[in-house]
Amino acid sequence: MVAAADSAPQRGGGRGSRPPNASMADVARLAGVSSQTVSRVSNGFPGVNEETRDRVQTAMKQLGYRPNSAARALKRGDFRTIGVITFTLATTGNVRTLEAIATSAAEEGYAVTLLPVAVPTQDEVRGAFSRLGELAVDAVIVIMEVHLLDSARLSLPPHVKVVVADSDAGDRYAVVDTDQAGGTRAAVRHLLDLGHDTVWHLAGPSASYAAQRRTDAWRAALEEAGRAAPPPVRGDWSAESGYRAGLHLAGQDDCTAVFAANDQMALGLLRALAERGRRVPEDVSVIGFDDIPDSGSFLPPLTTVHQDFAEVGRRCVHSALRQVRQSAPESGTTLVPTRLVVRDSTGPAPHRTL
Repeated sequence: MVAAADSAPQRGGGRGSRPPNASMADVARLAGVSSQTVSRVSNGFPGVNEETRDRVQTAMKQLGYRPNSAARALKRGDFRTIGVITFTLATTGNVRTLEAIATSAAEEGYAVTLLPVAVPTQDEVRGAFSRLGELAVDAVIVIMEVHLLDSARLSLPPHVKVVVADSDAGDRYAVVDTDQAGGTRAAVRHLLDLGHDTVWHLAGPSASYAAQRRTDAWRAALEEAGRAAPPPVRGDWSAESGYRAGLHLAGQDDCTAVFAANDQMALGLLRALAERGRRVPEDVSVIGFDDIPDSGSFLPPLTTVHQDFAEVGRRCVHSALRQVRQSAPESGTTLVPTRLVVRDSTGPAPHRTL
């Protein structure tokens, strides 16, 4: 009965003597070993000498036999698969984080199942987790705003461990987050050290956790320095929204420095400033956040806060697998450090004529 649970009929290539439905028993007969030995080899267990292992693997290859991973998973109690739920793949950060998750999972012998959420509504999120419950996954990594998890009244399968990327849910789930506040403080300090009286802020969408963290840290950094915080101008992460906000900022005579919540909005801001005759950095200094691959090719090259999306992805996988292996959930937040990358879009505050 063990052999039946551990193998599945496989179609051969139709050549030679290869059986059309090779089974574990077929492999055992050809290799001259027991079905239990074949099972140990197919599951990677120790205690099989190299000569026997090679003979079994040769027989598997000759017969076109592949172990039934689903049956093995049921027997072991794990599926060696991580689910990833995300709202959008349109942002650089999500794509790079997902790439790192897939790579790190593969290095650990795990596959990744992606469950995209079409629109960020409670029903869509609930539907994604319902589909997750029907799939064979050991853990799930969530790349979306945690308030959607709270409001969707989710019921997770009891065996599934959860990691959330870029969230404030550290008291309920394991969280891996970029050091949003530290990166923002470094950006604001850099501009103040260049002699600017204050720093304007091109903020991200109000519903975004990351955007709110950056806005809060920007305001706190100015208050700590004894500077007034101008009213933030809000965008939606896109270059187009940065351009629209930039047209407004270009008309503020006292605006000499802007911290944009991401590089793409900073790109739109640079365009608006150029169209309005405001030179960067001679008249206005601009800092972004993300350090996307193209930021060094902006005109001028963009000073920005580098966040390590790949490291976020790796740590998400490590946290998920640690929970799986320890058969226990985790909570708390792991912060991935940021660093300021200084390029040509920032400079000393312009001299004012009285």
